[in-house]
Amino acid sequence: MRRRTFLKAGGAAVLSGLSARALAADQPAPPDLAGDVAILREALKLHPGLYRYNSPAAFEGRLQRFAAEFSAAPNLAGRYLALTRLTAAIRCGHSYGNFFNQRKAVAAALFDRPTRLPLHFVWIDRAMVVVRHPGGSLQPGTRVLRLNGEDPARLRDRLLPLIRADGHNDAKRVSLLEVRGDDEIETFDVFQGLLAPPTGGEHRLEVIDPSGRRQTLSLPAIGLAARQATKTGPEVKEAEPLWQWTMRADGIAVLTMPGWALWNSKWDWKGWLNDRLDSLSCARGLVVDLRDNEGGADCGDLILARLIDRPWTPPLLEQRLRFRRTPAALDRYLDTWDDSFRTLGEKATDLPNGFFLRPAGEDTLSIAPAGKRLPVRVAVLTGPVNSSATFQFANNFRAIGGGKLYGRTTGGNRRGINGGCFFFVRLPASGLEFDLPLVGYFPGGNQPDEGLRPDVAVMPTIADIAAGRDPVLDRAAVDLARG
Repeated sequence: MRRRTFLKAGGAAVLSGLSARALAADQPAPPDLAGDVAILREALKLHPGLYRYNSPAAFEGRLQRFAAEFSAAPNLAGRYLALTRLTAAIRCGHSYGNFFNQRKAVAAALFDRPTRLPLHFVWIDRAMVVVRHPGGSLQPGTRVLRLNGEDPARLRDRLLPLIRADGHNDAKRVSLLEVRGDDEIETFDVFQGLLAPPTGGEHRLEVIDPSGRRQTLSLPAIGLAARQATKTGPEVKEAEPLWQWTMRADGIAVLTMPGWALWNSKWDWKGWLNDRLDSLSCARGLVVDLRDNEGGADCGDLILARLIDRPWTPPLLEQRLRFRRTPAALDRYLDTWDDSFRTLGEKATDLPNGFFLRPAGEDTLSIAPAGKRLPVRVAVLTGPVNSSATFQFANNFRAIGGGKLYGRTTGGNRRGINGGCFFFVRLPASGLEFDLPLVGYFPGGNQPDEGLRPDVAVMPTIADIAAGRDPVLDRAAVDLARG
């Protein structure tokens, strides 16, 4: 599942068949939102997974409620929330009002608000647990009992219907509502800021630290720049490594891969990775840590190529489309990095229920053996963040018998996901954008509506966070060292 993210200024025109007012100008006045609703309706007809989890009648009801909410919204924030609620209901992890694809003015208005909670935290069951308090005194493992007078878990429940994920895999949604310091714009920050901003520029907290001591305190809310200054995840730099390689004292090599979005990097990641995989002759095992990695390019194929003796093709995923060619009147609203996507289905064959089968050979995965076969056993660490290329890698790793998965159930969905090729749909009246995936990946058989479960399930506890332990890595390393 290949993915690009772009920041572009979208073209603005009008779709034939819209209101007379919309036809009158390339840039409709902000109050004229009926044209945006019509554009969205037409664009969603191209979505291959629109009815994977919704019936046509049920989604039509959602569209009607969206149209009313969107048109009645008093401001940009209200319209963005209406759009987000609708796209989240598709239950597709790649369909959303992408923070990074909005126009600069829109992004500044929606996402650059001084409303952020100045903590990094995760959810353990329904507890909000501090993992880092940049510049502050709260210890890792501290639980937030009340946030601005509300149980944090209830706030989380209010935000969940706005969060993108595939199917009913809510663990992915919950992971997006954590603040771990690894994103330029944190999902929790955006929606907490829009729906539950603090009053008076301060967050009021009731907490209990690992020793059991309770405390009430106020923390100043921070803005986007201050949040980004506390970012802990690696940045993609022109020619510097994004991943880490560590050889532990027990002989276990640990490859930490927090991201595969390397399109803007000039780093020779293939050479870097091959050199390290070639060095494993004296190791006792290899751990590949993907827990913070949503996806990007298919970097994991290089590892898979060292685990097979003959060319390997994964189990069939039927690639379905909803169109042969995009409607000409809609094209002006569809940004993309490859205009061939507009004719994606020209050579496709008809399928039932309005689908087209993408021609064979288009983006078909086949992996050939390459490099020295790995001389050690391999463990892969997974979690709910894995929902695109890393979800596919974990699935393929299991299918070839490459080793065991450790940790938590992945994001993504075994019923298939949508992706591959994308349009960035521009709604001219509101100025909003949403990402539209064009290829639906449908596996054979009756697959469950869930992510990929690990072979060895390990869930960190609050005590682990307080003590700085990593029980998932520790368990995988112990198993590999036993031989």
